[in-house]
Amino acid sequence: MPAASAFDVLTFGEAMAMFVADEAGPLDTVGRFHRRTAGADTNVAIGLARLGFDVRWLSRVGRDHNGTFLRRALEAEGLDCRHLIEDPAHATGLLFKARAEGGADPHVEYVRRGSAASHLCLDDCREVALETARHLHATGIPPALSATTRELSFELLTRARAAGLSISFDPNLRPSLWSSEAEMKQTLNALAAKADIVMPGLAEGRLLTGRDSAHDIAGVYLDSGAQAVVIKLGPEGSYFRTREHEGSVAGTPVTQVVDTVGAGDGFAVGIVSARLDGLDWPAALHRANLIGARQVQVIGDMEGLPRRDELAAMERSGEAMPG
Repeated sequence: MPAASAFDVLTFGEAMAMFVADEAGPLDTVGRFHRRTAGADTNVAIGLARLGFDVRWLSRVGRDHNGTFLRRALEAEGLDCRHLIEDPAHATGLLFKARAEGGADPHVEYVRRGSAASHLCLDDCREVALETARHLHATGIPPALSATTRELSFELLTRARAAGLSISFDPNLRPSLWSSEAEMKQTLNALAAKADIVMPGLAEGRLLTGRDSAHDIAGVYLDSGAQAVVIKLGPEGSYFRTREHEGSVAGTPVTQVVDTVGAGDGFAVGIVSARLDGLDWPAALHRANLIGARQVQVIGDMEGLPRRDELAAMERSGEAMPG
Protein backbone atom coordinates (compact mmCIF):
# COMPACT_ATOMS: atom_id res chain seq x y z
CA MET A 1 0.00 0.00 0.00
CA PRO A 2 1.49 3.42 -0.96
CA ALA A 3 2.29 5.84 1.84
CA ALA A 4 -0.34 8.49 2.52
CA SER A 5 0.57 11.85 1.02
CA ALA A 6 1.24 14.84 3.23
CA PHE A 7 -1.14 17.80 3.26
CA ASP A 8 -1.56 21.01 5.22
CA VAL A 9 -5.05 21.29 6.67
CA LEU A 10 -8.18 19.24 7.27
CA THR A 11 -11.49 20.98 7.79
CA PHE A 12 -14.90 19.39 8.23
CA GLY A 13 -18.53 20.39 8.62
CA GLU A 14 -21.47 21.37 6.46
CA ALA A 15 -21.28 23.10 3.11
CA MET A 16 -24.61 24.55 2.01
CA ALA A 17 -25.98 26.01 -1.18
CA MET A 18 -26.80 29.65 -0.42
CA PHE A 19 -29.36 31.66 -2.35
CA VAL A 20 -28.62 35.38 -1.95
CA ALA A 21 -31.36 37.87 -2.78
CA ASP A 22 -30.62 40.05 -5.78
CA GLU A 23 -32.52 42.98 -4.27
CA ALA A 24 -33.25 44.36 -0.83
CA GLY A 25 -36.44 43.53 1.01
CA PRO A 26 -38.08 40.67 2.91
CA LEU A 27 -37.32 37.26 1.45
CA ASP A 28 -40.98 36.63 0.63
CA THR A 29 -40.95 39.63 -1.72
CA VAL A 30 -37.75 38.72 -3.58
CA GLY A 31 -38.12 36.98 -6.91
CA ARG A 32 -34.49 36.55 -7.94
CA PHE A 33 -31.59 34.92 -6.09
CA HIS A 34 -28.00 34.09 -6.93
CA ARG A 35 -26.60 30.73 -5.83
CA ARG A 36 -23.32 30.70 -3.91
CA THR A 37 -21.55 28.45 -1.41
CA ALA A 38 -21.97 28.85 2.35
CA GLY A 39 -20.78 27.30 5.59
CA ALA A 40 -18.28 28.60 8.13
CA ASP A 41 -16.04 25.57 7.80
CA THR A 42 -15.94 25.76 4.00
CA ASN A 43 -15.26 29.49 4.13
CA VAL A 44 -12.10 28.82 6.12
CA ALA A 45 -11.14 25.95 3.84
CA ILE A 46 -11.55 28.14 0.76
CA GLY A 47 -9.60 30.99 2.33
CA LEU A 48 -6.67 28.74 3.16
CA ALA A 49 -6.72 27.11 -0.27
CA ARG A 50 -6.62 30.54 -1.93
CA LEU A 51 -3.43 31.22 0.04
CA GLY A 52 -1.81 28.13 -1.42
CA PHE A 53 -2.33 25.59 1.34
CA ASP A 54 -3.24 21.98 0.55
CA VAL A 55 -6.67 21.68 2.18
CA ARG A 56 -8.85 18.59 2.44
CA TRP A 57 -12.57 18.83 3.12
CA LEU A 58 -14.62 16.21 4.99
CA SER A 59 -18.39 16.35 4.66
CA ARG A 60 -21.51 14.91 3.06
CA VAL A 61 -23.74 16.34 0.34
CA GLY A 62 -26.90 14.95 -1.17
CA ARG A 63 -27.14 13.21 -4.49
CA ASP A 64 -28.81 16.29 -5.91
CA HIS A 65 -28.00 19.31 -8.06
CA ASN A 66 -26.98 21.41 -5.05
CA GLY A 67 -24.53 18.72 -3.97
CA THR A 68 -23.05 18.62 -7.46
CA PHE A 69 -22.86 22.42 -7.49
CA LEU A 70 -21.01 22.46 -4.16
CA ARG A 71 -18.49 19.80 -5.15
CA ARG A 72 -17.73 21.61 -8.39
CA ALA A 73 -17.45 25.00 -6.64
CA LEU A 74 -15.20 23.72 -3.86
CA GLU A 75 -12.92 21.85 -6.23
CA ALA A 76 -12.69 24.97 -8.41
CA GLU A 77 -11.41 26.79 -5.30
CA GLY A 78 -8.65 24.23 -4.96
CA LEU A 79 -10.07 22.05 -2.17
CA ASP A 80 -9.25 18.34 -2.13
CA CYS A 81 -12.69 16.73 -1.91
CA ARG A 82 -11.65 13.10 -1.66
CA HIS A 83 -13.48 12.93 1.69
CA LEU A 84 -16.67 14.60 0.44
CA ILE A 85 -19.27 11.83 0.53
CA GLU A 86 -22.35 11.69 -1.67
CA ASP A 87 -25.37 10.69 0.43
CA PRO A 88 -28.19 9.17 -1.65
CA ALA A 89 -30.72 9.28 1.19
CA HIS A 90 -30.50 12.89 2.43
CA ALA A 91 -30.56 16.29 0.74
CA THR A 92 -27.90 18.98 0.68
CA GLY A 93 -28.53 21.79 3.18
CA LEU A 94 -29.73 25.16 1.88
CA LEU A 95 -30.02 28.70 3.11
CA PHE A 96 -31.62 31.88 1.84
CA LYS A 97 -30.02 35.24 2.67
CA ALA A 98 -31.63 38.65 2.36
CA ARG A 99 -29.74 41.59 0.91
CA ALA A 100 -28.49 43.61 3.87
CA GLU A 101 -28.48 47.40 3.83
CA GLY A 102 -26.39 49.89 5.77
CA GLY A 103 -24.01 47.31 7.21
CA ALA A 104 -26.74 45.46 9.13
CA ASP A 105 -26.55 41.71 9.70
CA PRO A 106 -28.56 40.09 6.89
CA HIS A 107 -31.64 37.98 7.64
CA VAL A 108 -30.94 34.29 6.93
CA GLU A 109 -33.32 31.32 6.75
CA TYR A 110 -32.01 27.74 6.77
CA VAL A 111 -33.32 24.53 5.25
CA ARG A 112 -30.87 22.12 6.85
CA ARG A 113 -32.71 19.88 9.31
CA GLY A 114 -31.84 16.27 8.50
CA SER A 115 -29.37 17.36 5.81
CA ALA A 116 -26.75 15.03 4.38
CA ALA A 117 -24.02 16.71 6.43
CA SER A 118 -25.97 16.16 9.66
CA HIS A 119 -25.57 12.42 9.02
CA LEU A 120 -21.77 12.52 9.13
CA CYS A 121 -20.54 9.78 11.45
CA LEU A 122 -17.38 8.10 12.71
CA ASP A 123 -17.16 5.78 9.71
CA ASP A 124 -16.77 8.82 7.46
CA CYS A 125 -13.38 9.72 8.92
CA ARG A 126 -11.83 6.23 8.95
CA GLU A 127 -9.90 6.87 5.73
CA VAL A 128 -8.62 10.33 6.69
CA ALA A 129 -4.83 10.13 7.13
CA LEU A 130 -4.58 12.76 9.86
CA GLU A 131 -1.05 11.68 10.74
CA THR A 132 0.17 13.23 7.47
CA ALA A 133 -1.51 16.61 8.04
CA ARG A 134 -0.09 19.73 9.68
CA HIS A 135 -3.25 21.30 11.08
CA LEU A 136 -6.91 20.62 11.91
CA HIS A 137 -9.43 23.46 11.94
CA ALA A 138 -12.72 22.85 13.73
CA THR A 139 -15.78 24.91 14.64
CA GLY A 140 -18.73 24.52 16.95
CA ILE A 141 -21.16 24.01 14.10
CA PRO A 142 -20.70 20.27 13.31
CA PRO A 143 -21.26 19.18 16.94
CA ALA A 144 -24.52 21.15 16.92
CA LEU A 145 -25.97 19.32 13.91
CA SER A 146 -26.53 15.86 15.39
CA ALA A 147 -25.26 13.31 17.89
CA THR A 148 -23.21 11.57 15.19
CA THR A 149 -21.53 14.78 13.99
CA ARG A 150 -20.74 15.60 17.61
CA GLU A 151 -19.10 12.21 18.01
CA LEU A 152 -17.14 12.80 14.81
CA SER A 153 -15.92 16.19 16.08
CA PHE A 154 -14.54 14.72 19.29
CA GLU A 155 -12.93 11.85 17.39
CA LEU A 156 -11.13 14.12 14.93
CA LEU A 157 -9.80 16.46 17.61
CA THR A 158 -8.67 13.52 19.73
CA ARG A 159 -6.91 11.88 16.77
CA ALA A 160 -5.32 15.17 15.72
CA ARG A 161 -3.97 15.77 19.21
CA ALA A 162 -2.54 12.23 19.35
CA ALA A 163 -0.92 12.70 15.91
CA GLY A 164 0.77 15.95 16.96
CA LEU A 165 -1.15 18.32 14.66
CA SER A 166 -1.80 21.89 15.64
CA ILE A 167 -5.52 22.44 16.20
CA SER A 168 -7.62 25.59 15.98
CA PHE A 169 -11.18 25.85 17.28
CA ASP A 170 -13.70 28.60 16.56
CA PRO A 171 -16.83 28.15 18.74
CA ASN A 172 -19.02 29.78 16.06
CA LEU A 173 -22.12 29.69 18.25
CA ARG A 174 -25.41 28.62 16.69
CA PRO A 175 -27.76 28.52 19.74
CA SER A 176 -30.83 27.61 17.67
CA LEU A 177 -29.21 24.27 16.72
CA TRP A 178 -28.75 23.15 20.34
CA SER A 179 -31.32 21.60 22.66
CA SER A 180 -30.17 23.84 25.50
CA GLU A 181 -27.62 26.53 26.28
CA ALA A 182 -26.11 24.32 28.97
CA GLU A 183 -25.48 21.51 26.47
CA MET A 184 -23.93 23.97 24.02
CA LYS A 185 -21.58 25.43 26.63
CA GLN A 186 -20.51 22.06 28.01
CA THR A 187 -19.86 20.54 24.58
CA LEU A 188 -18.02 23.47 23.06
CA ASN A 189 -15.85 24.04 26.10
CA ALA A 190 -14.92 20.34 26.08
CA LEU A 191 -13.90 20.62 22.42
CA ALA A 192 -11.97 23.82 23.10
CA ALA A 193 -9.98 21.97 25.75
CA LYS A 194 -8.63 19.72 22.97
CA ALA A 195 -7.43 22.63 20.81
CA ASP A 196 -4.18 24.61 20.74
CA ILE A 197 -5.76 27.85 19.50
CA VAL A 198 -9.24 28.90 20.67
CA MET A 199 -10.84 31.81 18.76
CA PRO A 200 -14.11 33.09 20.23
CA GLY A 201 -15.69 36.45 19.72
CA LEU A 202 -15.95 38.54 22.89
CA ALA A 203 -19.70 37.91 23.30
CA GLU A 204 -19.19 34.21 22.61
CA GLY A 205 -16.41 34.00 25.17
CA ARG A 206 -18.55 35.72 27.78
CA LEU A 207 -21.42 33.30 27.23
CA LEU A 208 -19.23 30.20 27.20
CA THR A 209 -17.04 31.02 30.20
CA GLY A 210 -19.08 33.38 32.36
CA ARG A 211 -16.12 35.78 32.43
CA ASP A 212 -16.37 39.37 31.27
CA SER A 213 -12.94 40.59 30.15
CA ALA A 214 -10.93 39.23 27.25
CA HIS A 215 -8.06 38.55 29.67
CA ASP A 216 -10.23 36.43 31.96
CA ILE A 217 -11.96 34.59 29.11
CA ALA A 218 -8.57 33.65 27.74
CA GLY A 219 -7.50 32.47 31.17
CA VAL A 220 -10.30 29.92 31.30
CA TYR A 221 -9.17 28.31 28.04
CA LEU A 222 -5.48 28.47 28.89
CA ASP A 223 -6.24 26.69 32.16
CA SER A 224 -8.16 24.01 30.25
CA GLY A 225 -5.24 23.23 27.93
CA ALA A 226 -5.10 25.77 25.10
CA GLN A 227 -1.73 27.19 24.10
CA ALA A 228 -3.19 30.47 22.84
CA VAL A 229 -6.53 32.27 22.90
CA VAL A 230 -7.43 34.86 20.29
CA ILE A 231 -10.54 36.97 20.88
CA LYS A 232 -12.32 38.91 18.14
CA LEU A 233 -13.31 42.42 19.22
CA GLY A 234 -15.14 43.53 16.09
CA PRO A 235 -14.13 46.91 14.65
CA GLU A 236 -11.83 47.46 17.65
CA GLY A 237 -9.55 44.65 16.47
CA SER A 238 -8.47 41.57 18.41
CA TYR A 239 -6.70 40.35 21.53
CA PHE A 240 -4.39 37.41 22.17
CA ARG A 241 -3.08 35.72 25.27
CA THR A 242 -0.62 32.85 25.65
CA ARG A 243 0.99 31.50 28.80
CA GLU A 244 3.82 34.03 28.40
CA HIS A 245 2.40 37.03 26.57
CA GLU A 246 -0.73 38.99 25.78
CA GLY A 247 -1.54 41.91 23.56
CA SER A 248 -4.03 43.65 21.32
CA VAL A 249 -3.95 44.69 17.69
CA ALA A 250 -6.14 47.54 16.48
CA GLY A 251 -8.83 46.85 13.92
CA THR A 252 -8.54 47.74 10.26
CA PRO A 253 -10.90 50.59 9.27
CA VAL A 254 -13.22 50.18 6.30
CA THR A 255 -15.16 52.82 4.40
CA GLN A 256 -18.33 50.77 3.87
CA VAL A 257 -19.67 47.59 5.45
CA VAL A 258 -21.62 45.62 2.84
CA ASP A 259 -22.19 42.21 4.47
CA THR A 260 -20.90 41.13 7.88
CA VAL A 261 -21.33 37.39 7.30
CA GLY A 262 -18.01 35.61 6.91
CA ALA A 263 -15.89 38.18 8.73
CA GLY A 264 -15.12 35.78 11.57
CA ASP A 265 -14.23 33.06 9.08
CA GLY A 266 -11.88 35.44 7.31
CA PHE A 267 -10.33 36.22 10.68
CA ALA A 268 -9.77 32.49 11.26
CA VAL A 269 -8.11 32.21 7.84
CA GLY A 270 -5.72 34.95 8.91
CA ILE A 271 -4.80 33.31 12.21
CA VAL A 272 -4.36 29.78 10.86
CA SER A 273 -2.44 30.84 7.75
CA ALA A 274 -0.16 33.14 9.72
CA ARG A 275 0.74 30.46 12.23
CA LEU A 276 1.37 27.94 9.45
CA ASP A 277 3.58 30.59 7.83
CA GLY A 278 5.53 30.94 11.08
CA LEU A 279 4.42 34.47 12.01
CA ASP A 280 4.29 35.66 15.61
CA TRP A 281 1.00 36.49 17.35
CA PRO A 282 0.88 40.27 16.71
CA ALA A 283 1.55 39.67 13.01
CA ALA A 284 -1.07 36.89 12.95
CA LEU A 285 -3.71 39.17 14.48
CA HIS A 286 -2.82 41.96 12.08
CA ARG A 287 -3.33 39.58 9.14
CA ALA A 288 -6.59 38.29 10.61
CA ASN A 289 -7.93 41.81 11.13
CA LEU A 290 -7.07 42.72 7.53
CA ILE A 291 -8.83 39.69 6.04
CA GLY A 292 -11.90 40.09 8.25
CA ALA A 293 -12.15 43.75 7.26
CA ARG A 294 -11.84 42.89 3.59
CA GLN A 295 -14.60 40.29 3.82
CA VAL A 296 -17.22 42.72 5.21
CA GLN A 297 -16.84 44.91 2.13
CA VAL A 298 -18.31 42.37 -0.31
CA ILE A 299 -21.53 40.45 -0.84
CA GLY A 300 -21.18 36.77 -0.09
CA ASP A 301 -19.70 34.71 2.71
CA MET A 302 -16.24 34.13 1.22
CA GLU A 303 -15.91 36.31 -1.87
CA GLY A 304 -13.58 38.74 -0.08
CA LEU A 305 -11.06 36.12 1.00
CA PRO A 306 -7.75 37.10 -0.68
CA ARG A 307 -5.27 35.15 -2.73
CA ARG A 308 -1.61 35.22 -1.75
CA ASP A 309 -0.62 38.18 -3.92
CA GLU A 310 -3.62 40.19 -2.73
CA LEU A 311 -2.78 39.40 0.89
CA ALA A 312 0.82 40.48 0.37
CA ALA A 313 -0.37 43.83 -1.02
CA MET A 314 -2.73 44.29 1.94
CA GLU A 315 0.02 43.54 4.45
CA ARG A 316 2.37 46.00 2.73
CA SER A 317 -0.20 48.80 2.70
CA GLY A 318 -1.97 47.99 5.99
CA GLU A 319 -5.30 48.44 4.22
CA ALA A 320 -8.10 45.92 3.63
CA MET A 321 -8.49 46.53 -0.07
CA PRO A 322 -11.73 44.95 -1.36
CA GLY A 323 -11.47 42.58 -4.29
